[in-house]
Amino acid sequence: MASSSSPPMSAVPFTRVVIDDHFWSPRQETNRNVTIPYVQSMSEKTGRFESFKLTQADLEGGWRFGMPNPPIYWDSDVAKWIEAASYSLATHPDAELAAKVDEVIELIAVSQQDDGYLNVHFTAVDPDGRWTNLRDLHELYCAGHLIEAAVAHFDATGKRTLLDPMIRYTDYIASTFGPEPGKKRGYPGHEEIELALVRLWNTTGEKRFMDLASYFIDERGQAPHYFDIESEERDEDDKNVDEWPHTVGLRHDVKQAHLPVREQTTAEGHSVRAMYLYDGMVGVAAGTGDEGLMAACRTLWDNVTNRRMYITGGVGSTYQGERFTTDHDLPSDTAYAETCASIGLANWASRMLQEEGDSQYADELERVLYNGFLSGVSQEGDTFFYANVLEVEPQAPYFRTRDRIKPFRQGWFDTACCPPNVIRTLAALGRYIYSENSEGIAVHMYVSGEVTAHVGDTVVTLKQESRYPWDGDVAISVELDSPAEFDLRLRIPGWCDDAKLEINGSPVDHQTAKGYALLHRVWQSGDTVVLRLAMPMKRIYSDRRVSSTVGKVALQRGPIIYCLEEIDNSAGLNSVILPRDAELNSNFEESLLGGVTTISASAQKIGRNAGESLYTSDPGTLTATTIKAVPYALWGNRERGEMLVWINEA
Repeated sequence: MASSSSPPMSAVPFTRVVIDDHFWSPRQETNRNVTIPYVQSMSEKTGRFESFKLTQADLEGGWRFGMPNPPIYWDSDVAKWIEAASYSLATHPDAELAAKVDEVIELIAVSQQDDGYLNVHFTAVDPDGRWTNLRDLHELYCAGHLIEAAVAHFDATGKRTLLDPMIRYTDYIASTFGPEPGKKRGYPGHEEIELALVRLWNTTGEKRFMDLASYFIDERGQAPHYFDIESEERDEDDKNVDEWPHTVGLRHDVKQAHLPVREQTTAEGHSVRAMYLYDGMVGVAAGTGDEGLMAACRTLWDNVTNRRMYITGGVGSTYQGERFTTDHDLPSDTAYAETCASIGLANWASRMLQEEGDSQYADELERVLYNGFLSGVSQEGDTFFYANVLEVEPQAPYFRTRDRIKPFRQGWFDTACCPPNVIRTLAALGRYIYSENSEGIAVHMYVSGEVTAHVGDTVVTLKQESRYPWDGDVAISVELDSPAEFDLRLRIPGWCDDAKLEINGSPVDHQTAKGYALLHRVWQSGDTVVLRLAMPMKRIYSDRRVSSTVGKVALQRGPIIYCLEEIDNSAGLNSVILPRDAELNSNFEESLLGGVTTISASAQKIGRNAGESLYTSDPGTLTATTIKAVPYALWGNRERGEMLVWINEA
């Protein structure tokens, strides 16, 4: 008999998922053939790979890569490239790429110090500065990304060439930090190592790695405050040199260290750091059975998704501190919504989903992937957004003066965390689609292809066929060696108000559990399930406390958030008014942006005569116009110009 509850699930590894999808396959192919090689070439051009060869003597005469020495975060950029390349190799073997990965890993391994320490900056640039400024200098953050790279490379190739050095480095870190006498009671200013240690524990089964992750989580925000202690040891006059702007009444909030994590109820500070911390918290809670920690994760999830997240799945409201601000403060034109933060939110959502089995997490995962994440890279695969704003006037001073916030994608950044983060996410996209446990299989995302899932000792192959996200009909066929009884859970997206199911051509009623259609039966090989999701166009309104969007409307169809672009609608997008009763029409355009469904409607535009005074009692004239909206994720792939998500509504 079907159960409305289910034990925690495990994400099906992407290596058991084949994506053959009209929407995602071209993006993965571009990632494999263009973006991964592009990030590799930029890493070579900027000296990121070669930096692992550096010694102090190399820097005395000046380094040849245009800067005095390697920045503190470069190890992480290289690590993410290794991770992405490893994922690519796992599904698409490539001898040349494999050789390059081996070459870079050898550089890293050789640079490891005798005691196990491994960090370019503090080996070649500032060897006396090791562990003296955890708050600002990214040592443990870089270690975390190197650990993730090591796990990915080992899982993909079976080689221990990076895994063993990183285990050695991790053991050195564990000997340095902890509550025991003689150890530093520190933790990272930029979180990442916490979630990486959970991954290392999952791969090796070694409890000491989970113990270290638990320590970093539990120590965060405790008094006396470690960041103050180390600041005093550095004789700093200002203990909060990079804490401004901080939330009134809080200190160290930009690094989520203002309170112990179990006492935090609102998402504060740097948005990427927050997402990585929350991901690590779920991993530790799941691995240790810590319900108190899991409860804190639920509270923070509610705050982020119901009060501090953009409609695109972006998080982080301001470039000042790259951070969260306050509830409902979500400006469109000055949004930060860093691509890395969207990726962090997707990974946190996936973690929560495995533990809770609730579709609310898959809904937000889908929102991010189809909107706020995918906007971060061009269709050509060689330009990127660092920040993902929701409104663009290209001539605004804001865009001219902010290096990482431009009204067009850029080829690279001095701080280039986003491009390598994009490539590792796209390369392992399959890990977000399915979960499995002893009771059955859950389908979270509707992506054509197939999966080999394990239900206890039973091996099940599911094949998906659809034109999602443009069409809501999804066909799923079952292949088995022999009949088997298990649950098949199909997510009914939160945006869908009408879902119908058929099994072998006949309509069926279904039980719903946590937002999933629950189908329990003895399955036969050849059984076919068809899920029909109605995809009407919807007008979406924000909470009235989001002042920047009062009186405005956004357009959505299925999981896709839409925007207006100047190229389709002419300049002056903020003068467009969409009447509330205007009919919305959808049209699939095969030749546009690789084939997309657009939305059009009759609207009005406010006109003013040129040369009029700045302020006037004349309301202007309204003229009829037709607007055309395209998917937000694909804006900026044609001509540069204005863009607008939230449209004035009459």
